[in-house]
Amino acid sequence: MKFVFDLDGTICFKGQPVSERILKSLEKLETQGHQVIFASARPIRDLLPVLDKRFHTYPMIGGNGAIVANHGEIISTVHFDTKTLLKIKRLIELYEVTYLIDSSWDYAYTGPADHPILHNLDPQKLAINRPLTELNPIVKILMLTSKNIGLLEQDLAKLDVVVNVHGNEGVLDISPKGINKWSGLQQLGVIEGEYIAFGNDANDVSMFQHAKHSVMIGDHSKLKPFAEEQLPIHDDIEKDITEKVEELARFFH
Repeated sequence: MKFVFDLDGTICFKGQPVSERILKSLEKLETQGHQVIFASARPIRDLLPVLDKRFHTYPMIGGNGAIVANHGEIISTVHFDTKTLLKIKRLIELYEVTYLIDSSWDYAYTGPADHPILHNLDPQKLAINRPLTELNPIVKILMLTSKNIGLLEQDLAKLDVVVNVHGNEGVLDISPKGINKWSGLQQLGVIEGEYIAFGNDANDVSMFQHAKHSVMIGDHSKLKPFAEEQLPIHDDIEKDITEKVEELARFFH
């Protein structure tokens, strides 16, 4: 069976790398004949630093499905088309948006110097912060601040894009049309109903919808209707996660 794991808020917490305790649990899955896949909103560039190097060749989905990697190489990217990108850039100007915009590797950042997202942004200095005019292709857009977030959301809803709202941070997470974690899994040859999904946020809905079994970490109102199980967050949530992984590995072997 394939096991697909979101990262932030699912198997790693508070911006810290995935713990050795959980990593060993994932390695055990592989020794039992299962396959581990990571699926994150982070681009591959920012996904790698939270995983030990021995996991860097595992199948990975970054940018909510816009970037797919396997065996340590990016094998697929999906970017915004020119027409849609032009409309988004006009909205950025109109609503005075600050942003983190990703290419397949480099990025453009204009957000506040103290924004929480900077804790996760290219910590190993693997990429270059380029002007937006030099970034091509563009695969993912995070709108961090705006002079009118409500009107901005309304105008984005008129475009052929996928918008996820990260409520805690007030961030708008925008991907090209048709791109989500399930579309990324399909790029890896994953078949509907043949994987177990672990996630915690609205951007995990698509992979929960097509999973054989799904486990929500914490509590998210948009994800909850699609979860078979829920593990509440507490001080030793990692214990519950590793025990659940072991239980499902036995059940679905």
